Amino acid sequence: MAESSRTDPGDPAPPTQLVQANSATRALNILGDRWTLMILYLAFRRARRFEEFQSQIGLARSLLIDRLRRLQKAGVFEKVRYQERPVREEYHLTEMGRDLYSLALTIIRWEKRWFYDPANPAHRLVHSCGHEFTPEFRCGHCGELASPRDVYVEDGPGAGFEPSPPPRAQRRSIVPAGGLNQGDPMLDRAFQVLGDRWTSHVIASAFMGRRRFNDFQTALGIAPNILSDRLSRLVDLGVLRRELYQERPERWEYRLTDEGRDLYPLIAELNRWGDRWLAGDAGPPLITYHRPCGHVLEPQVTCDQCHQPVEAHDVTQAEQQPNTSG
Repeated sequence: MAESSRTDPGDPAPPTQLVQANSATRALNILGDRWTLMILYLAFRRARRFEEFQSQIGLARSLLIDRLRRLQKAGVFEKVRYQERPVREEYHLTEMGRDLYSLALTIIRWEKRWFYDPANPAHRLVHSCGHEFTPEFRCGHCGELASPRDVYVEDGPGAGFEPSPPPRAQRRSIVPAGGLNQGDPMLDRAFQVLGDRWTSHVIASAFMGRRRFNDFQTALGIAPNILSDRLSRLVDLGVLRRELYQERPERWEYRLTDEGRDLYPLIAELNRWGDRWLAGDAGPPLITYHRPCGHVLEPQVTCDQCHQPVEAHDVTQAEQQPNTSG
């Protein structure tokens, strides 16, 4: 597959800069990459071997090796030997990796609600109740649906500041759209929105109430030119909208659209996963409360048909619809 690449001069923030501690941000430093999301998607579809990932993504060998190593180092994958001579190994999800399944469901939920495609197998999942379903996001304490308007946050025991993420060694790849996902439609729209570390960080920061350029820059430790690019991209994608709040000189705020606000379950799951696996002894930086029941939000992804929690072993794909054209 033809591939060109370029460096992103604004990608790393100065290593000594401090940013607000946030579990979603920590999670995105591991997961906020298009190729990483594709690899995880395939892992939940039971891909295990290097050749399976490469054939279905079409990613250059060196880049795939890099992403798999990163996920292994983070604790998401472990290598399991399945042949001695010659030595051959598979990549298996660890408990930490399997705990990302509900996050994957929130990605599927968002894309299916806004860009449904019956030809996409991820959009036609069947729950163990026997029905095709769309994942729902609920409070596990009271069982009610949870939206960004239903929650509020307070500082947790791990609140404070921490060093900005270290520079990344890899270069950002620019791959022709026609070269992606050949023969296997994935979650292209969701990956377009979420498959860049800084774009994902901006979305997460918007859910924290940040609207102005300087607020995003201070919270994220991001270079101005990169922040400007990501804000413009999210406006073009329909996730953010610009609103003029000062005319001379012109100054703009960036607010979540309905499509953008519907990403809340994803951000909540990033926080949950980051709190569980990345908070360390300090504890979660933020605690989210569910207004209707008054308790700490217990994120739960359920089936919209039977309203029961969804686990990976409960889900299969719908049979492919026959082609009746012609």
